[in-house]
Amino acid sequence: MGLERFSAAWREGYVASINAKENADEGAECVFCVLGAEPVDESTGVLKKSQYTFVVLNAFPYGSGHLLVVPFRHVDSLEELNDEEFSDFFLVLRDAVAALKKAYEPDGMNLGMNLGHAAGAGIPKHLHAHALPRWSGDTNFMTTIGETRVLPESLQATWQKVRAHL
Repeated sequence: MGLERFSAAWREGYVASINAKENADEGAECVFCVLGAEPVDESTGVLKKSQYTFVVLNAFPYGSGHLLVVPFRHVDSLEELNDEEFSDFFLVLRDAVAALKKAYEPDGMNLGMNLGHAAGAGIPKHLHAHALPRWSGDTNFMTTIGETRVLPESLQATWQKVRAHL
């Protein structure tokens, strides 16, 4: 029996974009390197910048408040970060978690890094961490059966909520 799918048509613009296809190709310009050069602004999705790290909305969120914490330097592993970058990365991740807790009052939080393609990294060549607020019972039939996420707010609303606490 085949797996049925529900439409998530709101994602079509990004998935079909030239940038998304280019960023999937070997040797293409890195989407995180591009985002790191963008200003902190609702239109870019960039929420915060520190000396070595920035926070950006996930363009493909698993749920409301899904953030990415990304070092500016293009590295694919934790051990490539120098001590200052490593410290800054985790301090910014801590700030992102605190902001999500204030903005959403979740029951829990998922933090994770998929290091390498085999580990599930969508962009394996640029290290990044995910921070995602979670609530008891937040997985429903749409996710379980339809492999579709239903988000109760826009990315713009997410940006505004979280930015107020960063």
